[in-house]
Amino acid sequence: MENEKHYWLDNPRNVERIFWSLVGLCVLLTVPDLFYAKHGHFFWEEWPGFYGIYGFISCVGLVLLAKQLRKVLRRDENYYER
Repeated sequence: MENEKHYWLDNPRNVERIFWSLVGLCVLLTVPDLFYAKHGHFFWEEWPGFYGIYGFISCVGLVLLAKQLRKVLRRDENYYER
């Protein structure tokens, strides 16, 4: 298989670089949140990184909800072939 095409994401080292770059970017974007005054309606809105954590938890919740909803809405493979 000499002619097999290799993509840059086939290399695990590149995938690891992307992962750690995203972690670094998240940390870098959270740091400014520590240095300015927040004026939230509720006390938890003033916690550092609250909206990032809230967004992450909401996204995970939506994925888990969609997995359960899939069980209800799923049709057989040959549903339209009657």
